[in-house]
Amino acid sequence: MEKIDILGTKIDVLGLKESVKIISEGVATGQELRIVTANPELIYSAQKNEELQKIINTADLVLPDGIGVVWAARQFGYRLPERVTGIDLTLRLLEEGNQRRWRIFLLGARPGVPEKAVTELYRVYPGVVLSGHHGYFSKEKEPLVIERIRKFAPDILLVGLGAPRQELFNAANQGLAMVRMGVGGTIDVLSGEVKRAPQFYRDNKLEWLYRLAANPSRIRRQAVLPLYVLRVLWKKYRQ
Repeated sequence: MEKIDILGTKIDVLGLKESVKIISEGVATGQELRIVTANPELIYSAQKNEELQKIINTADLVLPDGIGVVWAARQFGYRLPERVTGIDLTLRLLEEGNQRRWRIFLLGARPGVPEKAVTELYRVYPGVVLSGHHGYFSKEKEPLVIERIRKFAPDILLVGLGAPRQELFNAANQGLAMVRMGVGGTIDVLSGEVKRAPQFYRDNKLEWLYRLAANPSRIRRQAVLPLYVLRVLWKKYRQ
């Protein structure tokens, strides 16, 4: 499988359709997969954190989560088929799971939100077996959460603990599910607590702008984006 280097992070050259196919085959054949959805903030952070960089680069799939990753690839002379966002991939996996009777566990978001997501999802995907737990648990309570997931025995574990916590959790819990994937704020969207950007913003690759307008407190997180752009351009210039 072809990979490209974006500031030290090895990104798989895959689109959404190919990613779903690989994951589906993994579940069907019993091949365990750890998946990282790498956005610019995560890529930028990993440059300064060797442990995080290693965890990302040893994942089975590292997908380009965001137009900023696709743009960076072009700066270095590569071409990614498309961005593969956590929410888009999750929705496609739910469609697959609805046909294949997959067991999917949602881990993350505030108390009550995963349960609300499960209720909403059952209306659309009645063939999926779902469960969930919030992400506000302490280190002391983590073994209990892990045991609950283990008893549920999911085919797919969607971990929305935020980066890099979700990446660290998935790396530390091999065998917890056939597929372990970090999904950021996807569980909030699935529950209806957070509205996804309208289609216009998605089509024009402006979801980041919609999210910032809807939640101005995100400015702290998104402040890293200009630094990411500068780092990419500097590396391009040096090459």
